[in-house]
Amino acid sequence: MLLEQTIEKLAAMKLHGMVSALQQWKQGGMKDLDATDLIGILADAECTARENRRLTRSLQEAHFPMDATVEQIDYQHPRQLQKAKIAELISSRWIAAHQNVIITGPTGIGKTFLPCALGNKGCRDGYRVLYTRAPRLFGVLYKARADGSYPKLLQKIARFNVLIIDDLGCSPLDGQERRDLREVLEDRYSVSSTIVTSQLDPEDWHSFIGDETAAEAICDRLVHNAHRFKLKGESMRKNNGLNPPSMKKDRPSTSR
Repeated sequence: MLLEQTIEKLAAMKLHGMVSALQQWKQGGMKDLDATDLIGILADAECTARENRRLTRSLQEAHFPMDATVEQIDYQHPRQLQKAKIAELISSRWIAAHQNVIITGPTGIGKTFLPCALGNKGCRDGYRVLYTRAPRLFGVLYKARADGSYPKLLQKIARFNVLIIDDLGCSPLDGQERRDLREVLEDRYSVSSTIVTSQLDPEDWHSFIGDETAAEAICDRLVHNAHRFKLKGESMRKNNGLNPPSMKKDRPSTSR
């Protein structure tokens, strides 16, 4: 009876990891343990359960568009992705150092997968990450300005350790979008990290930013402390589609 009361108290305190481990002990799986070992196992179980819940919340909060991990990164596809440079980032030390990452290249080369994989690793290492496409970011900021929540939203974005801005430069920025982007990056400069993907190299960002002074300010806050990846090659989607290149070659007809 005392054990049941203990389990109920642990559940009331939301110590669900301990509850699960204690129930296993009750079922006879760990009956030979002494009190010290049992307490240690209960503490480990609770620690693991809390970490799993934290990671689940972090991944949900990040809003990644795909399930991507650093373990799944494809180094075989010819796109000039240097494994050694990725290895530098897997430890997440770049996040602790408040450094940025810039990934450029053509459509379909994996520019979205890579930041999601790095962001996933950041979540696993205890950092808060937020993914957004550039057009969506500007749209959310526009609405926040209209309803008066703009300062609060900027503060919320600034609290993330890593902000992923995907597909920057897919269309020219207007004056307000330039100011919004500068505000977001100003809050993050030297205190947090930003990942940016674009089809254009930073040297060409002036073309879509549209203002020389704003372009200099934006690049200054992103480029100088950034790990840069310039990907090249054919779209990886060709190999994953219904008709990959190897399937498009002429074959003898099998019809009769």
